[in-house]
Amino acid sequence: MKQYVIDELRPQDQEKIKNYLDDHFGPAEMGTIYWIPVDTSLYDPKQAAHKECHPLVFAVQFEEASLVAELLVRTKNKIRCDCIQYATEDQFLWLVRLLDAIFERLGVIS
Repeated sequence: MKQYVIDELRPQDQEKIKNYLDDHFGPAEMGTIYWIPVDTSLYDPKQAAHKECHPLVFAVQFEEASLVAELLVRTKNKIRCDCIQYATEDQFLWLVRLLDAIFERLGVIS
């Protein structure tokens, strides 16, 4: 699995990150998994056509000292579909910039 990993998070930053994720993306599911919806303007044509699969999301796992974002764009509505695929370059950059902006807003240093 391709992933974007931020590790070695300081203990004093972990609660800030968890609170932000809870407030903006809902409580974690399956223990430590958050679902971050992909900006719809970034859907490729196949993803945009699969309206029954929307919203498309990135799975982000937040653990004690790390945040791991899968680079697979998926749907929570189906296990298999042609629209489930690795992030395009634009989707990848959007996710990295989103996470970086969250860390900057929170004053988190990793």
